[in-house]
Amino acid sequence: MRSIEFIDLGIRDYKEVWDIQENYFKESIEIKIQNKNNQTNFLPTNRVIFVEHPPVYTLGKSGKKENLLLNETQLKELGATFYPINRGGDITFHGPGQLVVYPLLDLEQFTPSLNAFVSSLEKCVIHVCQHYGIDAEPYDGYTGVWIEPGIVGKERKICAIGLKSSRWCTMHGIAFNINTQLEFFDHMIPCGIDDKSVTSLEKELGGKVDFAEVKSLFLAAFFEEFKAQIIS
Repeated sequence: MRSIEFIDLGIRDYKEVWDIQENYFKESIEIKIQNKNNQTNFLPTNRVIFVEHPPVYTLGKSGKKENLLLNETQLKELGATFYPINRGGDITFHGPGQLVVYPLLDLEQFTPSLNAFVSSLEKCVIHVCQHYGIDAEPYDGYTGVWIEPGIVGKERKICAIGLKSSRWCTMHGIAFNINTQLEFFDHMIPCGIDDKSVTSLEKELGGKVDFAEVKSLFLAAFFEEFKAQIIS
């Protein structure tokens, strides 16, 4: 059975975890290159990282800087940081109360399809939402997981997705709003979409959600979806 190493980093600085991801990603790519050059078949280690970040805005490589509605002084006053990064997508926010999941997988060990990979991540989020009685689903033409997509004026995103891949290896991942302070989203145009809103489990349910329970539910769904065993 395929295995995935599970790493829970708790609350960590964004740049620190980005560097960790980059190191693991580089390691996997180098294994793939060596396999091709030497006709070997060593398998990169699959990992999934759970983390919460202090307040930070990140801008994907196809994003527009003007979608952040703050200057450097205002960022400092808000207690937030900003990083242009190397994932796909536009701008998003990470902060306490948000479950950030970084799957660093070799998709050739699973299903070598980015569309299938994104769909699997969406299904994990949807599974957690269903546990709490919330109907969530993908939204045609948009990334992430949404509530009431297609109902004009009611569409709201509960989970953002932004990825990077090379040689079927992945990094970056999802940002699932659990007890996130949604006021931070007022200072940006989320994912470059200015006519739709952002939500959280807390907002939808009208009260704080057990964060540890959400992590446990998501982890179980993740390992079921990818048909893998967990290595702590």
